[in-house]
Amino acid sequence: MLIIGHRGAAGLAPENTLAGFARAVELGVDGVELDVHLAGPEVVVIHDERVDRTTNGVGLVRDLTFAELRRLDAGDGQRVPTLKEVLDLVPEHMLVNIELKGVGTAEPVAAIVGDLALGAKRGRLPALLVSSFDHGELGRFHEIQPGVGCAPLADRWCPGLESTARALDAWSVNLSRRVATKAHVDAVRSWGRRCLVFTVNDPAGARTLGAMGVSGVFTDYPDRLLDEPASRFSSSASSRCSS
Repeated sequence: MLIIGHRGAAGLAPENTLAGFARAVELGVDGVELDVHLAGPEVVVIHDERVDRTTNGVGLVRDLTFAELRRLDAGDGQRVPTLKEVLDLVPEHMLVNIELKGVGTAEPVAAIVGDLALGAKRGRLPALLVSSFDHGELGRFHEIQPGVGCAPLADRWCPGLESTARALDAWSVNLSRRVATKAHVDAVRSWGRRCLVFTVNDPAGARTLGAMGVSGVFTDYPDRLLDEPASRFSSSASSRCSS
């Protein structure tokens, strides 16, 4: 089973910060998950559409310039990072799950992925998975970068999920924990897709999901799950999501 640090390691360090991602990498996770919005022309890593909860600022991310956003404290003196900064930090063998949050994020994220894949900044790239609750935005990303794995997110079960997964040629379907019943996990697997589940912070829950056939879980506390030999999945990220 893949153990994926949710927003880096949100229970151990400020969420969606370089410190949090570094902590997750240090612990030896199989991958990390992050959220992106636009601040001016920059793709920045932050979960909410407002900065109020996670920084010492107030207001909508989209109403701030990148310079204004960078002046904010995202916890313990950390700054809101860019997507490029996080991709530079994460080792090649690890999965990076980019969740498209803000409206219009598909094209700039696709451009960043394309530039990096062509070696504009470096010769390697982590395994990538791009997800979103906005399946239309995810579809736009897939049209531009069909070689990168996609994952529709669902916090409720709906009849159209199978057709969405097939249209996206989804690498996985990512379900909330309350939706991840045995019947729903079996359904996703019957479509030929992996099932990943968010957010799982207890080893017992991870073991139960693993027994149901879940391929990976997102966790705020990767240390708890990585300490559990039964829940550890080795070398999963080598089954790459991006070409």
